[in-house]
Amino acid sequence: MPLNSDALALVAEINKKHGAGSIALASSINHYGRITTGSLALDVILGGGWAVNQWHEVIGQESQGKSAIVLKTIAANQAIDPDFATLWIASETYDTDQAKALGVDNERVAVVTTQNMEFAFETIIQGCASRSFDAVVLDSYPALIAKPEEEKNMEDAHVAVGARLVGKFFRKVGAAMKRSLDEPDRAITCFFINQYREMIGGFSPYGPALTTPGGKAKNFAMWSRIEVKRDEFIDEARAGKGKTRVGQAIKVKTLKNKSAPPQQVATIRFYFRDAPILGFFRGDYDLAAEYFTYAVLYNLIERRGAYYFYGERKWQGQDAVLSDLRAELDLQEELRNRVLFEAARPDRERYT
Repeated sequence: MPLNSDALALVAEINKKHGAGSIALASSINHYGRITTGSLALDVILGGGWAVNQWHEVIGQESQGKSAIVLKTIAANQAIDPDFATLWIASETYDTDQAKALGVDNERVAVVTTQNMEFAFETIIQGCASRSFDAVVLDSYPALIAKPEEEKNMEDAHVAVGARLVGKFFRKVGAAMKRSLDEPDRAITCFFINQYREMIGGFSPYGPALTTPGGKAKNFAMWSRIEVKRDEFIDEARAGKGKTRVGQAIKVKTLKNKSAPPQQVATIRFYFRDAPILGFFRGDYDLAAEYFTYAVLYNLIERRGAYYFYGERKWQGQDAVLSDLRAELDLQEELRNRVLFEAARPDRERYT
């Protein structure tokens, strides 16, 4: 039953006093949807991709693939939308060559180079409020330094200065990210790249207890938090030259997800060097392997002994399926759409 006349009158009164769109019926609220990560496996565990107009924390040790995953996200969405623009706050060096190798059009990325925490946060707030960008990236938080800390000597104590600023930042940036509830508006997707540190006084039976800099306030502000960890290296055998290390398998786990089950794991095969024998270039994901894995998982491709079936098609062995997947972009797109549809079904638990 819809709201009664008294409730609707109150809605109209509030909108008149505080501005149109201050209050709206839940059934008419804009849903800004999701943007792709560039990886089908990561899209699936996130619930269809990164939730738009929300914050996402990407966490891990050094050299595990955190920035690469965000750069691949930017590249994938630039390929979809020619107007997709990014504000990149680089407290560490922005590597234009690496970004280009991963598919990023650097002409559509505005880079702010700073280690000043206050300036970085103010710039992000301005960028979010301006509606000029579709994504904002902070890479990375631990390299920022707060002004009170910078002004002190090396031997002076400075406790939790950054954490307090982070809490204040997320309270302020919420207003800058607010978008119309009922009218079309340009939303933004925000990424907070972070690194693990050992927790002082913490205990873990599995090794050193880890935490992320920035305090606990940011954890509540994040829509999703993902952990990025190298699983194994990928080597390519070369005639007369032994093996060359060409990539790595990246394991991604959702530590927090407000719109899909947490503690889900995806594996992405990422190539950081040309692998001509394996058929990959620097910056590539092995997407065919992801399409195959999830198509089999959701029974879209049926396995019967050594054979695989998809509609009227039939392959003998996994390698044959992967070969056709890599060659046929239409087949990739068809399977991608069907996998995401199946993954979003409320009864998807029956597959796991």
